[in-house]
Amino acid sequence: MRRMEIELDERARAGHRWAVENLGLAEAKINVLAADASFRRYFRIHNQANSWVLMDAPPEQEDSAPFVAVSQRLHQAGVRAPEIYAQDLTQGYLLLEDFGDSLLRELLSTDSAEHWMPPLFDLLSELALNVNAQGLPAWDRPRLQEELDLFTDWYLARHLAHDWGPSGRAAWQALCEQLIERAEAQPQVFVHRDFHSCNLLLTGAQQLGVIDFQDAVRGPLSYDFASLLWDRYIHWPRHRIEAWSEQMRQRLAPDRTPQDWQCDVDWMGLQRNLKIVGIFARLHYRDGKAGYLHMAPQFFAYLRDVLPRYQAFKDFDAILEDLPCAP
Repeated sequence: MRRMEIELDERARAGHRWAVENLGLAEAKINVLAADASFRRYFRIHNQANSWVLMDAPPEQEDSAPFVAVSQRLHQAGVRAPEIYAQDLTQGYLLLEDFGDSLLRELLSTDSAEHWMPPLFDLLSELALNVNAQGLPAWDRPRLQEELDLFTDWYLARHLAHDWGPSGRAAWQALCEQLIERAEAQPQVFVHRDFHSCNLLLTGAQQLGVIDFQDAVRGPLSYDFASLLWDRYIHWPRHRIEAWSEQMRQRLAPDRTPQDWQCDVDWMGLQRNLKIVGIFARLHYRDGKAGYLHMAPQFFAYLRDVLPRYQAFKDFDAILEDLPCAP
């Protein structure tokens, strides 16, 4: 996480006081680390010897209880997640272990991929196979459809003011039904839901640490892997995607044929990328966050690469081909 210079408001100052009191320090400095697509913000609390991360999640807008509960699941499975040193869910503050500033986003490149993919595949396997998913929210048909509807409600209707007409709506409904059926047919495991290069850090112990896991669910086996492949910050050529998919099949789904597993991954990626385009539009129009919509063309490129590979989606692909992609 990188520091950002902004003026501290009263919530940040109150969180600073709370953190210093819980740490038993006479004083400590505070710096802004990051804000994300939600209403959560992160600050670094530090003195000359140590540093910690303050999560500020206003309780009227964010519930931090899932973060605490999922953190416990991750630690029980041996996954490297930040330790929670103090919490006040009523005020919406958590004091966390500081993993530092080495985001995978800044380490992962076309040249370094073969170095980083094996430990990433190890971590993905730990999440899917070792983390207890019982009791997590089920990522079922209604939720999958609700996410897909973000594309039509916020990007298509709100951003583009576009109506596909009867044939377009029929193609959309057919696409949604097939994507959801494929997702439901997969083994249902722990799913981080936002497993990409900005939510992974290289800790001081040279381990991959995972953050931003509060939205975890019990869902399709291929989802977190698809999130890694179709990252918002780096584009992978198809031959690498297919090679890595085969490596993950051998780890996670050895009973699946390579073709069936690749279909699982591709179709899960379609669901995620349609949802993301819709979320970017919603962030822009509903939440006043203007820094996301410009990334929509990249996710359209992902859709337009995968859709033509499957005859089942030819009608929707033809319609999407004529749809303007306006950031």
